[in-house]
Amino acid sequence: MKRILLFILPILLIVAIGFTVFGIMQIRFTQDKLMDDLQKKAKAIDETLEFSAKGILINNELKSANRLVESFQKRERLQGCVIYDKESKILAITERISDWRDKEKPYLAEVLANKTPRGALEQFRDSSVYSYILPVIDDENNILGMVEVIYDTSYVFTTLTTLWKRLSITLIALLIVIVFIMFLIQRQIFILPVLRLTEWFHHFQKGEIDGSHPLKERGELGKLASEVEQIALSLRIARRTISDEASARLQKEDTWTEARLKDLVRAKLGENALYVVSNREPYMHVVDDVTGITKCIRPASGVVTAIHPILCACGGMWIAHGAGNADRKFVNSKDKLGVPLEDSRYILKRTWLTKDEEDGYYYGFANEGLWPLCHNTHTRPVFRETDWEMYKKVNQKFADSVLEELPAKNPFVFIQDYHFTLLGRMIKKKRPDATIALFWHIPWPTPESFSICPYRKEILDGMLGCDLIGFHVQNHCNNFLDTANRLLESRVDTEKFSVIRSDKETFVRAFPISVDGHITSDAKESNLSKQIENIKKEFELEDKIIGVGVDRIDYTKGIIERVLAIDRFLEKYPQYRKKVVFMQIAAPSRVHIKRYHDLMSEIDELVEKKNWKYMDGDWKPVIYLKKHFSAEEIKPFYKMADFCIVSSLHDGMNLVAKEYVAAKKDLSGSLILSQFTGAARELTSAVQFNPYAIEEFADAIKFSLEMPLEEKRKRMESMRKTITENNIYRWAGSIITELTSLKKV
Repeated sequence: MKRILLFILPILLIVAIGFTVFGIMQIRFTQDKLMDDLQKKAKAIDETLEFSAKGILINNELKSANRLVESFQKRERLQGCVIYDKESKILAITERISDWRDKEKPYLAEVLANKTPRGALEQFRDSSVYSYILPVIDDENNILGMVEVIYDTSYVFTTLTTLWKRLSITLIALLIVIVFIMFLIQRQIFILPVLRLTEWFHHFQKGEIDGSHPLKERGELGKLASEVEQIALSLRIARRTISDEASARLQKEDTWTEARLKDLVRAKLGENALYVVSNREPYMHVVDDVTGITKCIRPASGVVTAIHPILCACGGMWIAHGAGNADRKFVNSKDKLGVPLEDSRYILKRTWLTKDEEDGYYYGFANEGLWPLCHNTHTRPVFRETDWEMYKKVNQKFADSVLEELPAKNPFVFIQDYHFTLLGRMIKKKRPDATIALFWHIPWPTPESFSICPYRKEILDGMLGCDLIGFHVQNHCNNFLDTANRLLESRVDTEKFSVIRSDKETFVRAFPISVDGHITSDAKESNLSKQIENIKKEFELEDKIIGVGVDRIDYTKGIIERVLAIDRFLEKYPQYRKKVVFMQIAAPSRVHIKRYHDLMSEIDELVEKKNWKYMDGDWKPVIYLKKHFSAEEIKPFYKMADFCIVSSLHDGMNLVAKEYVAAKKDLSGSLILSQFTGAARELTSAVQFNPYAIEEFADAIKFSLEMPLEEKRKRMESMRKTITENNIYRWAGSIITELTSLKKV
């Protein structure tokens, strides 16, 4: 619209200015003409009256003078007549202009002195009149008196006003016609070709780079479209070549790496990009409250830890909630940006939520309802109708955001977690050709537990709109199949591990999530060593046995139980006092929910109490770091820790355990792992325990510290082998392979 205005506005200004100048000239010409006519009429009347006035003045016939001036009483435009003697005194005046007596008339002396007529506009009764005064002279050129005619000039101004209105209406009509004609010309010459070119680029961007959308424009735009077609052809051929080469390389490789995942994506998905949807975004732009500087951070999230390496490897688009307070400043007109910022590998599209939407959908239904429902931590879920309505609204908003981006053919959509249980069905309604997977990152409860949810049928129906649902462990798959079988009209196929509802089949599979297996590269080892030295110096950790815990502050993570176990460990085994220091990294989360707010206060109080109990000089048993740490900032803590505690009361997988193992390249350290995590199924060489049993927990800490070095190395080597073979690339490869195989079913 701005471009159209820039094109039309100068033309309109030129026409308007030209027409206005012409109008002013026309008005002035008309005004001069009317005033000239008025003067001629007044002069003619005065000259006609001169003979009669001459006789009246010579004979001093006042009655005749009054009859003469009263003859003007009924004339429309001629207001009246005045007869003066040679002393400028009024002898007779038309009654309707009797007020003229009181008017100052300095021009009378001038007329008497010069013996010449005079005509001019005069102000009378808040309006203008035209006065024409003629001196009456006898035969000997002596002044006998004067005759003045007063004309009403209102008709002149009425005529000029009418003319102005006509000119204005004509100008407006002319401008409207010009705008209409220019818009048609602009549309035909510029807008339509650009729209067709934009449509072509839209199809091109969505992967439709065949010959089905040609542009037949001539001129410069046509040339541009022609070049795009050539690029599209070259790109299509190149992609097919790469896909064939990738398929060949896949046959030769065994270990799952980033390169192998890229080859799999190219071979399986071809030109179809992967679209990931999650609530948490991989990068947030936030303004530091202290310095006021905008920073780009990686949020503390297992989903981000898992999905980010996949999209870095294979590209695509990640659609997520833009939650950073400076996020809007760094997106383009389509709410997108390339990430990582320093080396863009994929597109992040941010979807915006209002405060009410975030409160109802995220803090309300998702985290006060579904989160405690799915975790066996004895926290009562809360379900509100207002939260559910907002949850549905936000799911629809994300569905619309995804549908805007999907290519015309065979898109692949990968939905993350419990925030979007309705999203699969919503997308399928508009795009039944889309292949959709949902990965559930938290546990799935038993049918009895899930049945307390008032919206259980809508949730299950929404999830079964997907083609594939993934869980971390087989037990969660079993629980889901049992839930669908009991609570929904559906048929469970136990051989194929699928659910059939309304002729739509959804497959359910276990895909244990992992990390990249190489959390630190050799190139960064020297820098990491310096960071470790700085941390040890800052917290006086030299010659100390160091433990580490890395968590969001959440009641499912067992942080309270962890501190109590350390307390019991030091009570039972006092020889470790002043020798062991446990560093708890805790990122605050969901602080608007009362349960989480109370938990933070409880942890603060408990840590302070236990530190006070054992404090001896500069030593205290627990160093509590309550703030957000980036993935890079956490690495030195993993690297230097002699043991890592993961004490989740219930967890889908828990990637902290795997991150710690991946960081221990020297095979040192030991992992103390809750038996209620999904990771415990894979990392069987970890020291496993029941976090509810504090005595057992404390003994597990002692056992790991006193374990022979050789046994530690064997256990760590076994766990590293597990995560190297079953890394994040294998996890993604398994899901993509499963997704693409569904297209053939």
